Amino acid sequence: MRKALIALAAGATVLAPGAAALAEEGLWTFDDAPTSAVRQSLGVRIEGAWLGHLQRASVRLTSGCSGSAVSREGLILTSQHCIAGCEESLSAGGADYMRDGFLTDSRGQESRCPGLEAEVLLSITDVTAKVFAAGAGKWGQTYVTARETALNNAEKAVCKGDARLRCQVIGFFDGGQFKVYKYRSYKDVRLVFAPEFAAAFFGGAADNFTFPRYALDFAFLRLYENGKPAPTPDFLAWSRAAPSAGEAVFMAGNPGATERHLTYEQLRTLRDLALPTAQAQRRDFRDRLIAFSQASPEHARVAREPLFQEENALKILEGRIAALERPGILEARQAEESELRARLAVDAELAAQVGDPWREIDQAQRAFREQYPAWRELEAAQGGGSQLFEWARLLVRGAAERQKAVPERLPDFAPSRLPLVEKILLDPTPVDADLERLRLEFWLTRTREDLGADSPAVAVFVGKEEPAALAARLVAGSRLSDPAFRRALWEAGPETLKTCGDPLIAYVIATDPISRAARRMWEDEVVGPSDRANERIDHLRLAVKTQPVYPDATFSLRLSYGRVAGQQEKGAEQTAFTTLAGLYARAGQAPPYDLPPRWLEARPRLDPATMLDFLTTTDIAGGGSGSPVVDAKGQIVGTAFDGNLASIAGDFVYDGDENRTISVTTVAIDAALAKVYGRTALLNELEPDRPAAL
Repeated sequence: MRKALIALAAGATVLAPGAAALAEEGLWTFDDAPTSAVRQSLGVRIEGAWLGHLQRASVRLTSGCSGSAVSREGLILTSQHCIAGCEESLSAGGADYMRDGFLTDSRGQESRCPGLEAEVLLSITDVTAKVFAAGAGKWGQTYVTARETALNNAEKAVCKGDARLRCQVIGFFDGGQFKVYKYRSYKDVRLVFAPEFAAAFFGGAADNFTFPRYALDFAFLRLYENGKPAPTPDFLAWSRAAPSAGEAVFMAGNPGATERHLTYEQLRTLRDLALPTAQAQRRDFRDRLIAFSQASPEHARVAREPLFQEENALKILEGRIAALERPGILEARQAEESELRARLAVDAELAAQVGDPWREIDQAQRAFREQYPAWRELEAAQGGGSQLFEWARLLVRGAAERQKAVPERLPDFAPSRLPLVEKILLDPTPVDADLERLRLEFWLTRTREDLGADSPAVAVFVGKEEPAALAARLVAGSRLSDPAFRRALWEAGPETLKTCGDPLIAYVIATDPISRAARRMWEDEVVGPSDRANERIDHLRLAVKTQPVYPDATFSLRLSYGRVAGQQEKGAEQTAFTTLAGLYARAGQAPPYDLPPRWLEARPRLDPATMLDFLTTTDIAGGGSGSPVVDAKGQIVGTAFDGNLASIAGDFVYDGDENRTISVTTVAIDAALAKVYGRTALLNELEPDRPAAL
């Protein structure tokens, strides 16, 4: 309770010197970096050039992860689990790169990752005033159209039609700020190196979100343009030194979403409905995946990466539920709301501007509870993760949306998003028919169970067929696995879709009106009212703040700072480091503690004292995997791949005494490349002046 009250509403606070752990909270935008707080807390100056270099060396991956440029020739360091989907796609045809690792001996062997793009942030432009002015005095659909027009015009004005760029307006503080993020976009991203999954995820689900950790979770990609490695003049110098306890460190990554500004009632709805529902469904699907993987070696291969995703998601859900159930977070949020309301009571002008947004959110939560099952099954989780279904929906919705004026389109089909949609749709991504049937069958079964067999929506989505039979029919008759067929449909338009004869296309055409209706109702009665109310609450926070405030995560580049530090475990300080000696001491004969043959054979050549993984107080959230961890000189000392168990509660509140980021060191990567995998060319690229004996 004490720690939660210090964090108050889990919004950002920069505290005075002497409270360093708490002062290191924050997912700061690069145009509002807390330079003064960093000087006070860490004694380090991060000036404009330092920040600009780190910004331009950082990478956002459309797989939902982060990375960093580590050579002038487009070499990108990230986490192995961030490119596991690429490995699986490249493994079709007999290879098993997840099992054996992906090693290249020349640039010609570097292989393109289907559907993957990389983006480097070039600039940030504040357009808040223009967006607010566009909507002033307008209501309803007129307001929506005016705002959407302003957002699209802002993106066009910054990118100026340059096909190499992607401009994205990102809203912060629940719509209190709008900024155009201009990215250099790379559509040709190739896999260079990845270790075996057994090494990258050593310890498996049992060790996930825990420490000590002994994982080699890293991989290398390369950016290409015009068929050649892309120049990346802003890259991070490679550190040959291991980090030390207490050392100041910085992390640049793209955290996907945090909920540190949600109200008490919104958190209760998450705790009581949304999170338990997701947990139950993922447990069910995880169990089905396990049974599926036991049917054959090929099933085991194709299920390995999705099974990892499900286990990881389950652990996150369990941690989030536990965080909201234990005393502290909800009480702190209530206390903060009481303080904000007290400020309104003595400021009539501010009260007139803000009104009573908490009452509006309470009303929206009632709609949330009523509509959540239908919205989840018919829209948000539609298709159950089936790749074929996703392609079908993109084709059907894309054909309809591209005929509309830009402000009237669904956000996924705005001009700035279309290149990524086309890449996802048209890249030659292999699919496994058996896994596709499993995903569709599971989704159809859950839809019937959760909405009820007598639901009008279920009558359309499932009808009188059994889910297994319907899923088999849709997959068996579909030609969407052929990228040439998908391209032809994308370029042909709505009428061709209606007559193409593909059962999945026909299914989406028949069901999409109901899905869109569920989406409209959700947005009109839950999202819209909640966003408008939260916007006013954040306006109040900004109006009364006495310290700098950072916005919730939005999968945009953020800076976090902290120190190398261990964690408290059962009242004792636990070390911040693990070593290769600890890795071999923990290794056994069976998964998840079995080491690949290369690692067993290389043991005599490795220094057992080599630092492997380490802990930092940097603020991490989902999407931060692959983030570079740099020292005060801006040299990369590691790449983040996980957080500890306490960091899961970081979705709602940061606790500097407990939250930790887990990273793999550059010295461990060096040792692996040199003495386990023999990647001399890669080492020379990372460290051009590397001594030959290393």
